[in-house]
Amino acid sequence: MEFIEVFLLPSAWIALLTLAFLEIVLGIDNIVFLSIVTSKLPEEQQPKARKTGLLLAMLFRIGLLFGISLVLKLTKPIYTFATSWIDGSISGQSIIVFIGGLFLLYKSVTEIHHKLEGANEVAEGSKAKNSFVSTIVQIVALDIVFSFDSVLTAVGLVSFKDYGYEGAMAIMVSAVIIAVIIMMLFAEPVSKFVNEHPTIQILGLSFLILIGVMLITEASHLSHLKIFDAEVGAIPKGYLYFAIAFSLFVEFINLKMSRKKLKPVQLYDSEIVKKDK
Repeated sequence: MEFIEVFLLPSAWIALLTLAFLEIVLGIDNIVFLSIVTSKLPEEQQPKARKTGLLLAMLFRIGLLFGISLVLKLTKPIYTFATSWIDGSISGQSIIVFIGGLFLLYKSVTEIHHKLEGANEVAEGSKAKNSFVSTIVQIVALDIVFSFDSVLTAVGLVSFKDYGYEGAMAIMVSAVIIAVIIMMLFAEPVSKFVNEHPTIQILGLSFLILIGVMLITEASHLSHLKIFDAEVGAIPKGYLYFAIAFSLFVEFINLKMSRKKLKPVQLYDSEIVKKDK
């Protein structure tokens, strides 16, 4: 089925919209990481870094879609082990996901430590040390990890049998492009909001710790790791996203309440200024 023909089918549009939505949901982690990493750059470089990071994420995902046979090979075991208390099989995918989880944990804990240990001094030093290239390298490293999840979701949702190779690729690539464009539109306001509120930054870093732990458990699940005959299960993403959404909701209520408390103080200060005049 050709590129134009596939979009004449109603089922193709449903698959496209569903997949685009899932790509955006899976990309939330990426936007949070982008916001925090690019905040250490000079302000004039931050929008460019965010756009470059998202464009690279799009290119990686499209590249992996076209190299889907390579991705599927990475899911096959390359080493199997079995002892009296632990057994499993390691694949290329599980190694990449595990390293990604460790990287997120390291980056999140380091950033929280920096913010707790003298925020102003460290922020100035970090902006001087962190170059545009090193920031992009960090974004690319995480893009690779998140791209695997995105691509496998796309392949699982869109059937090659129903739409043919060209038709299925057209749907998947279009969904990735739509998702990245939407993320680009929201990346700047999200980053601005995160950078203006220190509590949101800490909350975002805490989310990244959760995602790091989730990736490590997912790597163990992909390796079919069994400890004393009990298989390590993956943490359902729905639980994680619910926890994130609930935490953000509570934080927004706290911000709104703090603003209401500030208003009477500001009014009182303005009255004092008027009397002095």
